[in-house]
Amino acid sequence: MPTLLLVRHGRSTANTEGLLAGWTPGVHLDDRGTAQAAALPGRLAPLPLAEVVTSPLDRCRETVGPLLQARPGLTHHTDERIGECHYGDWTGRKLAELKDEPLMEVVQAHPSAAAFPGGESMRAMQTRAAEAVREWNARVERDHGPDAVYLMCSHGDIIKSLVADALGLHLDLFQRISVEPCSVTAIRYTRLRPFLLRLGDTGDFASLAPREEPPAGDATVGGRRGRTVIVPRSRVKRPHSCVAIHPSPDPRLPMETGRVPSGVPLRPTGTFRGRHGRTARAPYVLPPGLRRAPG
Repeated sequence: MPTLLLVRHGRSTANTEGLLAGWTPGVHLDDRGTAQAAALPGRLAPLPLAEVVTSPLDRCRETVGPLLQARPGLTHHTDERIGECHYGDWTGRKLAELKDEPLMEVVQAHPSAAAFPGGESMRAMQTRAAEAVREWNARVERDHGPDAVYLMCSHGDIIKSLVADALGLHLDLFQRISVEPCSVTAIRYTRLRPFLLRLGDTGDFASLAPREEPPAGDATVGGRRGRTVIVPRSRVKRPHSCVAIHPSPDPRLPMETGRVPSGVPLRPTGTFRGRHGRTARAPYVLPPGLRRAPG
């Protein structure tokens, strides 16, 4: 069966502004996204593409525009089933506001149970996208042969859910998958099983460099990551002296100390064996975004 290239649209104005765009009309590529789209024909130059299928949303159509100009004879289709998830009442809202919604925790940890108010469930999103891929697989094989390569330009959640489907992963695990704007994910489908050939390939490894600020959910002090057993806020009565250790239980590694205000929840990393064989008290790591105070 054919090989499918899943291309996420280039970076959009909604990505830049931190908005959950969904099916909001008029969301276009920003300057960087336009440059990413312009580079796409060169990246795919060695591949004899049979068809191009896109989400009907502007940011996807703009992403494949330079590719279609570079290959005038390439057939282009749109398919609503690979369009963005219908986020309902969440559409157009800032992600910074949505992170405090109780449903967001379900979306991140148990997406198979998540249904957006006034929108669709994440299960329905995955189902329609997977059905579209299987129908296009059969159509492309019929028209172009079993070795054909074709391209779908879609959205992050759609692509992640299709990767999970190809790998036989439960939808609850799909948030562990990451695809960058204008990245290429390749899946080769066969009679018995799909094979994931590329995942989120941009040809640019700069995004793998350490970040200046830790991503949400990582508690760090001095750049070292701690485990995440949370001490309830009610148990923190007064300022605490805090230390952070490397995940490796090696007492020779340097530790940083500091104090945090009362009422701040801390995350203990557990006890560890200190010098001279004595057991040190449980060290803590600071919550994300909290700066270490002197002392």
